[in-house]
Amino acid sequence: MADVRAICAIGQRGQIGLDGELPWEGNPDREFVADVERFYEVTRGHVMLAGPHTISTLPGFMKFDRTLCPVRSSDQPEDVLARFPDRVVYVAGGPAVWAAYARFIRHWDINRLPYDGRADRWFKPEWLVAGR
Repeated sequence: MADVRAICAIGQRGQIGLDGELPWEGNPDREFVADVERFYEVTRGHVMLAGPHTISTLPGFMKFDRTLCPVRSSDQPEDVLARFPDRVVYVAGGPAVWAAYARFIRHWDINRLPYDGRADRWFKPEWLVAGR
């Protein structure tokens, strides 16, 4: 069975999306740049599951040092995870993906960023206990 983990960043009030992007997308402040760098480093060498939109926003270099797996709502999580036995699998979002895979996630890597602005997508704390 895969070792299923999640990795995400959230704003001060749980913000995770705005108009199909991260609400802080492109912010040059050190905390935001460091979060992106850490995301690239932590997922390197592992499998990364995400929705097709999230996958499409990733820089091209990420295709070479991790296994990117776009998932859709029609996919059965058990079937997807069965394709990666004995691998570390990071569930990288968005909200529909975290909701579908939350019950399999054994570790949540959440970075809270100093963002307190607008959002139209929010982190749901119930995802943290879905598998218990």
